Amino acid sequence: MLLRNTLSSYRLPLDPSDADALGTNGAQAVERFLQHREGAAPTPLVSLPALARRLGVQSIYLKDEGQRLGLGSFKALGGAYAVVQLVLELASQQLGRPVDVSEWRSPQVAAVAGGITVTCATDGNHGRSVAQGAELIGANCVIFVHAGVSDERCRAIARYGARIERVQGNYDDSVATASSVASQRGWIVVSDTSWPGYERIPHLVMQGYTALLREALVALPKPPTHVFVQAGVGGIAAAVAAHFSHVFGSDRPFFTVVDPAKAACLLESAKAGQVVKVPHERPTVMAMLECYEPSLVAWRILSRVADAFMTVEDDEAIIMMKNLAYPVDGDPAIVAGESGAVGLAGLAKVAGDPALRAEIGLGADASVFLINTEGATDPMLYERLVGVRPEDVTARVRSKS
Repeated sequence: MLLRNTLSSYRLPLDPSDADALGTNGAQAVERFLQHREGAAPTPLVSLPALARRLGVQSIYLKDEGQRLGLGSFKALGGAYAVVQLVLELASQQLGRPVDVSEWRSPQVAAVAGGITVTCATDGNHGRSVAQGAELIGANCVIFVHAGVSDERCRAIARYGARIERVQGNYDDSVATASSVASQRGWIVVSDTSWPGYERIPHLVMQGYTALLREALVALPKPPTHVFVQAGVGGIAAAVAAHFSHVFGSDRPFFTVVDPAKAACLLESAKAGQVVKVPHERPTVMAMLECYEPSLVAWRILSRVADAFMTVEDDEAIIMMKNLAYPVDGDPAIVAGESGAVGLAGLAKVAGDPALRAEIGLGADASVFLINTEGATDPMLYERLVGVRPEDVTARVRSKS
């Protein structure tokens, strides 16, 4: 289903704290941090003209985060950035002077970082980013994972030196446990979701995501008319919506949030007009989006500037994974994980329904922006769902180039 957001038609302004963190100044701060990170480089913005013709739009541009900073996910930009910023702030306090990002590998900062433990709950990708940030700057790290997180994803987190703690239940249960344990032990929670009284660190995480948007806006031949972005707790969707609202103002593109049908916390919140926690019934294959309560900060932003909310089913997401792996008519092949192609699944669902197309003004002249939020972060699951190993898709791309 698709639900229009009547509040967005009033073009409500962003909260000043959201505009500050996720606007141009915030994005420039992230860019400066990335200048000091080894291996940092813009990810590809891929044009899909054949798919655009098939779906009846003028153009589709997909930002491929499957190659981001060795983690294969946009979340490489968020957790690691927040960890480093928090350590630099603590170092500034302890040293009695401002500590610049250019000093983040200094012995003085390392001494401060060594006395800090950062933690979070994760479905996989955010935890890897927090663990990577802790390893980069020398902090200790403990990551809480729920029962549904695969052993492969846990091993990927542990490679960065983090200690893994298993929690019975779902993602929300792991969030509660991480917060409780951190409070008892004096650890710093670096979460990508927020709740009353806990907003600044999730703001930092979301601020990290704005780097990919700055890259995209430089590479796009013209501003998009429509944007479809997948959502779990809503962090990436809200970062995109806020940044584009800040950059384009009243000329911003029509923005659609895409939820998994089995974990549609944002759509249900939009229906209710307030944050709603949805029941945990059946797990969704879109593991990185399996969240049952929105982030408070994300909801505040999306309730103001998202134009529509919709859901897609598991099989619709898998079909788009396959379509990207086996493109037609000359489009490049792309490795998209089970949560990576969900924005595309939303676009395809709307494009195939004349009533929905009319509802959001998706015409033949539409220029659509999407994000492949992750590559094959669980290669065994990818092969089972798509029927091909991710490295074989990558090899096919290289052979054509």
